[in-house]
Amino acid sequence: MKLTVETRVAAPIELVWRAYTTPADIVQWNAASDDWHTTSASVDLREGGQFSSRMEAKNGSMGFDFAGTYAKIVEHKLIAYTFGDRTAEVEFAPGPDGVVTVQVRFDSEETHSIAQQQ
Repeated sequence: MKLTVETRVAAPIELVWRAYTTPADIVQWNAASDDWHTTSASVDLREGGQFSSRMEAKNGSMGFDFAGTYAKIVEHKLIAYTFGDRTAEVEFAPGPDGVVTVQVRFDSEETHSIAQQQ
């Protein structure tokens, strides 16, 4: 099953794209909740390039690595990637109001509930 998560960011597309594709920016915003954080990230932003990030509970009780391979990159518009046997697409859509809609569609997995994955 495909899941979709969407957010709207009041910033120019160039800044939103950079926040999504630059390791120093990714560690600033990428967290599932307030008690988690991303401690490191790497990005080789090209088709066939790899990405990875380390997410950890702030209390140090657990953590995991998230990694994949970029399948398609269209600057300021689309990032498609694979991670394990799953796929995801991130679409960036600037609006006339100066707000960028970022929509992530990805294959769900069976370990966590749908609510936890969104």
